[in-house]
Amino acid sequence: MDDWRKDRIRSALEGRNPTVLARLASGFVVMGDTQFLPGYCVLLTDDPSADRLADLPRGRRLQFLADLDLVGEAVQTVCERRDPQFRRVNYMVLGNLDPVLHGHVHPRYEWEPPELQHGPVTHYPMAERMAVPLGPEHDTLRADLAAEIVRLSTEYDELARAPEDFPGL
Repeated sequence: MDDWRKDRIRSALEGRNPTVLARLASGFVVMGDTQFLPGYCVLLTDDPSADRLADLPRGRRLQFLADLDLVGEAVQTVCERRDPQFRRVNYMVLGNLDPVLHGHVHPRYEWEPPELQHGPVTHYPMAERMAVPLGPEHDTLRADLAAEIVRLSTEYDELARAPEDFPGL
């Protein structure tokens, strides 16, 4: 069996990555393999040769960061609607484990343990971070996130095409 996890970008480009929520200008939005913080998403570049942000031409870098912002806004909107204890979104672009450009978008909640609320998600023990694998119980969350990402990307595309149609910009 072909394991799409071995090359997440190529499997997304080929339509074999089951975690893909949406295709954006700079890459693919995927649900995190673990959902211990419900709504966790990752933006994967669509350029398999890009190891870090600086590997992309400046325009593509800016597009990647803009898309990461869009994913964060979608996660915030959906998670606020679903959980009144939603607090904020954290962003991370690390690349220390997976040598390919990607950005993490972690929702944060008031129900998290107080000693872990104010640090990065990486302060959670690995066993706890891996305790809630992505599964069928996340299907409605997946659908909500995908719909919000598509809605925002359409809205942003309209802004990019016709700024004169949006007074006050």
